[in-house]
Amino acid sequence: MRPTTRAAGIGLAAAALALINVPAAQPSAAAESTAMAKFTLTSSDLSNGGRIADAQVFNGFGCKGGNVSPALKWSGAPTGTRSFALLVHDPDAPTGSGWWHWIVYNIPADTSSLPGGAGDPQKNLMPAGVVQGRTDYGTAAYGGPCPPPGKPHHYHFRLYALKVAKLEVPADASPALIGFNVRAQQLGVAELMGLYGR
Repeated sequence: MRPTTRAAGIGLAAAALALINVPAAQPSAAAESTAMAKFTLTSSDLSNGGRIADAQVFNGFGCKGGNVSPALKWSGAPTGTRSFALLVHDPDAPTGSGWWHWIVYNIPADTSSLPGGAGDPQKNLMPAGVVQGRTDYGTAAYGGPCPPPGKPHHYHFRLYALKVAKLEVPADASPALIGFNVRAQQLGVAELMGLYGR
């Protein structure tokens, strides 16, 4: 019995060593490329860290801009993305909670851009099913920068990749409630920041 047991033990040890010495399967070039892809947001109308053009500035409250939402384009969304949400916020507004300028959600996962002017609901430039939430201007549309005179404010355009196809929020949800739900469902975020002062 002992020789048989010893032989079995040697066989198991050899099998274990063989497994240790087997090289791990190398990921394909496509898999490496996907894993290394960075989620990015770009715009032909806005440079990161640059001054926001008058075309995107609000028209009202003492500002005289075009109030046209910038064209946006993105790539490298995380695996598992089922929709996107876009939140545009000015944390420098003297309100205690900043100012929400644009709220867009339920953007389909196969979307990779929004054209300039898509923030105007009357132009009907959004993909089907997209919802624009109520901003701090009180409208469900893009509202451009219009800070009080003084130092330039920072305007953060944040595009969130979400793990759900649709956000379950009321039609009249506040920006804070939408933001809470967006962050709870996020897989990743890409950002552009523009400056504007007067």
